[in-house]
Amino acid sequence: MYTRLSDIDRLFGNMSLLQKRLNNLYDDYGRSSGYKWGFEHTSPRTNLYENGDNFELKAEVPGLAKEDLNVKIQGNYLEISGTRGSETPEGYKTHKIERGTGSFSRSFTLPADIDSSKVEATLKDGVLYLVLPKHEAAKPKKISIN
Repeated sequence: MYTRLSDIDRLFGNMSLLQKRLNNLYDDYGRSSGYKWGFEHTSPRTNLYENGDNFELKAEVPGLAKEDLNVKIQGNYLEISGTRGSETPEGYKTHKIERGTGSFSRSFTLPADIDSSKVEATLKDGVLYLVLPKHEAAKPKKISIN
């Protein structure tokens, strides 16, 4: 049985179309879906580091002021929450929205308890920096042997 070249071309054309759609699916992953509410990925995106007696957290919060953010710590539980309002100026018509508006909340269970009285928080260039000192009970102690 012979297969016509047009059938093979159509088969490869369909495979190519499928591949493009799958590529687009992954290209769109991580982008805002264009809704006028909600942060993408339950923002903010964060990095958490450990530096000896401290944890350091960096959270991306572009466009937010310190008044828009809340940070709560209890033991080894950390919660960052906030609200981004509408940025559309009065009297303007919106044509495209990619930066979401609304409230967000992000919580973490840290590897050790935190001394909440010594936490330092700084907001600079759209990044929230937290220095989270470990509680004394969570720090390793050297035991001398008699």
